[in-house]
Amino acid sequence: MIIEIGHFSVVIALVLSAFGIVSSFLALQTRNVDWVRVGRISLTLIFILLSIGMASLIYSFLVRDFSVHYVAATSNSKLPLFYTVAAVWGGHEGSLLLWVFILSAFSTIAVWLHWRTQPAIMPYLIGMECLVIMGFLLLILFLSSPFDRLIPTPADGKDLNPLLQDPAMVMHPPMLYMGYVGFSIPFSFAMAALFSGRLGEEWIKVTQRWTIFAWLCLTTGILMGGYWAYYELGWGGYWGWDPVENASFMPWLVGTAFLHSVMVQEKRKMFKVWNLFLIIVTFSLSLIGTFLVRSGVLTSVHTFATDPERGLYILIFVATVIGIAFGALILRAHKLKSQVEMDSMVSRESVFLFNNLFFLVAAATVFLGTLYPLMVETWQGSKVTVGPPYYNTVFMPVALGLLFMMGVGPYIPWRKASQASLKKNFLIPLGLGLVSTIVLFSLGIRSVFALAGTFVVGFAGAAIAIDFGKISTLYSRRESVSLLKGALSAFTSNQRRYSGLLTHVGVLVLVVGIIASTVYQTEKVVSLKVGDEFVIDDYRMKLERIHEVRGKNWSAQEGVFEVYEGNNLLTKLRPQKRVYDASQTPTTESAIYAKNMGHIFLTMPDVSPDGVAVARGVINPLILWVWGGGGIMGLGVLLNIFRPRKRDE
Repeated sequence: MIIEIGHFSVVIALVLSAFGIVSSFLALQTRNVDWVRVGRISLTLIFILLSIGMASLIYSFLVRDFSVHYVAATSNSKLPLFYTVAAVWGGHEGSLLLWVFILSAFSTIAVWLHWRTQPAIMPYLIGMECLVIMGFLLLILFLSSPFDRLIPTPADGKDLNPLLQDPAMVMHPPMLYMGYVGFSIPFSFAMAALFSGRLGEEWIKVTQRWTIFAWLCLTTGILMGGYWAYYELGWGGYWGWDPVENASFMPWLVGTAFLHSVMVQEKRKMFKVWNLFLIIVTFSLSLIGTFLVRSGVLTSVHTFATDPERGLYILIFVATVIGIAFGALILRAHKLKSQVEMDSMVSRESVFLFNNLFFLVAAATVFLGTLYPLMVETWQGSKVTVGPPYYNTVFMPVALGLLFMMGVGPYIPWRKASQASLKKNFLIPLGLGLVSTIVLFSLGIRSVFALAGTFVVGFAGAAIAIDFGKISTLYSRRESVSLLKGALSAFTSNQRRYSGLLTHVGVLVLVVGIIASTVYQTEKVVSLKVGDEFVIDDYRMKLERIHEVRGKNWSAQEGVFEVYEGNNLLTKLRPQKRVYDASQTPTTESAIYAKNMGHIFLTMPDVSPDGVAVARGVINPLILWVWGGGGIMGLGVLLNIFRPRKRDE
């Protein structure tokens, strides 16, 4: 009965989404504000009804109601409670319901939050959000319903994919969806600006924090997914250019470009077309990512669906939204001509322009690498793969260009930069970048990627440090306080700027971790019996024993490896080869020891019946800088979101 209540609630939500679209249209036709209020009430009720739908599905999982087809397909009576909740979005149907639930929550908050300040564009905002909600609800109710009953009721469920039975996967999908859906708010405001003809900077200022929040969620989701792949899939690396990883990375790239590009429109009234184009592409890529993951056209451990009807519907829906958005942009293009011309190609405006181009080229590179195998298979019937060699060759130079722009952008003047200002701002950072590269070369590093990355990191890091040092010293002298207090005063006086630079510092720390763990990574795969040992770098690993261990819903062979540095015992690592009871699916569980900001990473992919174990050891130096850099980026973004609001914001 509970699941039927949830199903009925979602059906009513679908009806109300159509009603929200109609009421918005009537509000625009009649100029009657009462119709806008009706739309707001409809959107609020949609959120309440979808909350009931989500609650009913969660309840069905908690009571293990295997008469619900989706519950039986993605959970099991032995599944721990923690993962039973995560199983709600562990499959295709539930993840789509979670998506539209988050969308309804964000839409409702946006409408109520901006009701008084943006009354003129409310009908457009409500109508656009209801349109996207209706598109997803049609898919859920007619092609991907999580509420269907299963007759006869099985005694037990099939189980959640063992790879998804991991703490990171409990939060990874919701964070990604909050990022995807978060971009729907600036997208809808942009559409409202296009439809209403209010094409100034107002929509940019209103959506500034929404954009930053969406970017933070998407970044966090990507980093969490990378860490999950690192230790759960046994890759020994944080990024494998998996097609579905790429599906989340593409909107992140264009969203980052948008986040920077709006600054030019705020300061110089330029890039109006650019910013509308970028937010449309960002949200479009979020929808395309949904299509790639949910249609089953890509092969990945992340994909959920293989139903061609679902894929066709999502493709039509995505094409419809993209068509409406770009159609509106084309129709309004004649009104978007900038009144301000670019004074010089050596200016902050030009840096942001090149920044946009670099980000778009990077996104196009990933898009091509992701879809090329699919196109080849469709047209020629043969399977091809596009892996790290392609991305390292094509994507990495673009990424280095972006990092260089990151070091230049904040310190080059608006309008036009003089030769004197260029020398003043960049001579020392360029020198320090060059010195750091020479030092690395003298240490024997010959990788072009590593040397170029070191130069860019040294240059950008020095530019940030010198700038903040000068401003901090100025505040310290002006207020007659210590340098530390001067630095705090400098930060708080322009928290938006320096929060952004703190995020840039996080990017540089992350890049250092990427370079070190890529160039210096050492790997060894060996076969050994109990008592045998092998050496990797400065560490000696001895297989002490192999024994059986038991979890709530799995059994495993666990290897106990003593790890020595010289003659000193550092730790004991316990990698496992698990088999899950319900599905009999084997997984490889890694064991990790952190040392000197790096990892000693060990897996045991196989154990033969005669006791011979295959061990794979990886030394990843400074890999913790990758996650630490992500944390610094997140701190910078949070400080930006919660900065004191100024009058003009």
